[in-house]
Amino acid sequence: MTHVTGSALLEQPLPAPGKLRQHLTSDITRAVLAVQRHILVVAREHLTEAGFMEMLPPIIGPVTDPGTRGSKQVDLDYYGHRYKLMTSAILYKQASLLTYDKIFYIAPNVRLEPLETTNTSRHLAEFHQIDVEMAGASREEITGVLEQLVRQIVRRVIADLPAELETLGRDPLAFESLVTQVFPSMTHAQALQQLRELGHVQNTDAEIEWSGEALLSGHLGRPVFVTDYPKGSRGFYDRESQTEPGMLRNFDLLAPEGYGELCSGSEREYDYARIVSRIRETGENPAKYGWYLDLLRDGIPASAGFGIGLERFTRYIAGLDSVWQASAFPKLPGVVSP
Repeated sequence: MTHVTGSALLEQPLPAPGKLRQHLTSDITRAVLAVQRHILVVAREHLTEAGFMEMLPPIIGPVTDPGTRGSKQVDLDYYGHRYKLMTSAILYKQASLLTYDKIFYIAPNVRLEPLETTNTSRHLAEFHQIDVEMAGASREEITGVLEQLVRQIVRRVIADLPAELETLGRDPLAFESLVTQVFPSMTHAQALQQLRELGHVQNTDAEIEWSGEALLSGHLGRPVFVTDYPKGSRGFYDRESQTEPGMLRNFDLLAPEGYGELCSGSEREYDYARIVSRIRETGENPAKYGWYLDLLRDGIPASAGFGIGLERFTRYIAGLDSVWQASAFPKLPGVVSP
C-alpha cells in the first residue's frame, strides 16, 4: 500500500469496502498499528511510574469542550435530555483531580470537523488523545512532563520496533534532535513573526491557522513549544496570566517536518467567578455548565495538563502522509465510512 495524501484521498475516498480491505491487510497498516500500540504501552508505563493514575473518561455528558476550532458537537438523546459526545474530556480531567492529584486518560473524541479539513492530512472526525492532568502544576512543570513522555515514547519505538520503522521507510535518525536535545519554545507573537517572514500573515488574536502550523513546523528541526496565546483564542478553561493580562498560560507542541500540532495544553482556570466571566465573554450561558460550576464553587485544585493526539503522534513517528493511515477504521470529515 502506498502512502496517500489528503488530496488524493478525495479522489479515492477511504474506507470504501474494497479500499478498507486493502487498508486493513497491508503491511503498512500492520506496522503503523504496531507503532501505535507501542506508543500506548510506553505511555501507560511511563505515566504510571511517574505517579499518574489512569482513569476511564466519559464518552457522553451534558456539555463538552466548547473550544474546538470550528468543529461541530454531536448531540444525542439521553433519556429525554440533550447530551453530547465528548469532543474533549477537559472538564472531566479537572473534576478527576478531586480523586487523584495526577491522572491520565486514553480518551476517545468525536468532532465534526469543517469539510475543508479533509485536505489538511491532519484531521479525523473520530480520534483519541493521551490526556494528562496534574494538580498544582505550573505550565513549566507540565511541559516538562510532556517532553519527557514524548522523548521516552520515541526512544522506545526506535529501540523496540526497528523492523516496523524499516517497513514504513522511517529513518530513526529523523528523531536524533528530539531524543538528544531539549525542546525550545517561542511565544505565539514570535511564531506569527516567523510566519510573516515566511510570507504567511494571519489574525494576531487567533490560533495559528492549520496552513500556518504546517508551514512553521516545516522549518523546525525538532519539536517546539508555542506559548502565550491571546485571550479569546482558546477555551475558557485556559488560565489567563496574572502578570500579563490578555495572555493565556497555555501551549501547543508542534512537530517538525511539517507535521504540525501534536499536543495542546495549559494551566487551568479554577476560580468560579473568573470561569463564569470567561464563559459569558464567549456568549454562552453559564447555566449549561451547571455540574462543572457546582464543583468550582466548592473548590477544585489548581492544575495544568495536556492532550496528545494519538493518531497525529502515530503519523509523525511512522512518517505517514495522512493521519487517516494511523487508524484502522478512519472517519474523515465529510466522508461516509464504515
